[in-house]
Amino acid sequence: MAQNNSSRVTEFILLGLSDTRELQLLFFTFFLLAYATVLLGNLLIIVTVRTDPKLSSPMYFLLCNLSFIDICYTSVTAPRVLVALLSGHKAIAFVGCMAQLFFLHFVGSSEMFLLTVMAFDRCMAICRPLHYTAIMARRACWVLVAACWAGGFIHSIVQTVLMLQLPFCGPNAIHNYFCDVPPIVRLACADTALTEWLMASNSGLISLGCFLVLVASYALILAKVRARVSQGNWKALSTCASHVMAVTLLFMPCIFTYLRPAGTLPPSKYVCVIYTIFSPMMNPLIYSLRSSELKESMWRLWKR
Repeated sequence: MAQNNSSRVTEFILLGLSDTRELQLLFFTFFLLAYATVLLGNLLIIVTVRTDPKLSSPMYFLLCNLSFIDICYTSVTAPRVLVALLSGHKAIAFVGCMAQLFFLHFVGSSEMFLLTVMAFDRCMAICRPLHYTAIMARRACWVLVAACWAGGFIHSIVQTVLMLQLPFCGPNAIHNYFCDVPPIVRLACADTALTEWLMASNSGLISLGCFLVLVASYALILAKVRARVSQGNWKALSTCASHVMAVTLLFMPCIFTYLRPAGTLPPSKYVCVIYTIFSPMMNPLIYSLRSSELKESMWRLWKR
């Protein structure tokens, strides 16, 4: 094959989740329903928040941004998976693979940062209610969201640059349904020990760091609620419970996948389904069902 970015590999083969046709049809149905749920659920949240003036609080502003990120995040992998399962075409160009890796980490890490900001928002609402509107003013919310996107871009650039430095001259079969760091590093024709540790430090430490900040925020919220029980505080705690569920679905599989060098344990492509498909699918269900204000606004929008 022709030379391409210091590599003789010009395309990769995504082996997918299964070679059995019956299972491929089952996976196609699941991915199609999950992707439709992500699109419709998150679009409904965005339209509801944007059209209802009552949902102007920072929490719903951040939720609207989370819905947009979930749509982008799932769209990086799901459409190509659906086409591959339906047509059987598993090849992806080298450039396309690197682009998919870049956008996956760009949007995925931005979502992690945004979930951390959402936990900070709930922490300020409960722990410092008198100063909440000043701390989480609309301009501050825009700055925090922009910082989330900027942090995701920097993280993804580092990952992609490290990947482009590796030579690929032999096998080109990726044991996954999308291009990601762990399975691709295994195909490099060089000693990748240092690169693996750098990538694990980048992705893994971001996942672990954000998760620890989230745990600390929720622990502080729980301590405040127990010390000062009221109906409003319990309502805020109920909102945080939905955040905990969404955070667990995203962060735990990512920590398991990225907080280790690629060669220590074989990557699990079924674990990847949790944070690329299942977590974005559950987010609109979790947030809409746990928020009475959002459900009422959706009902008013439906009647209109």
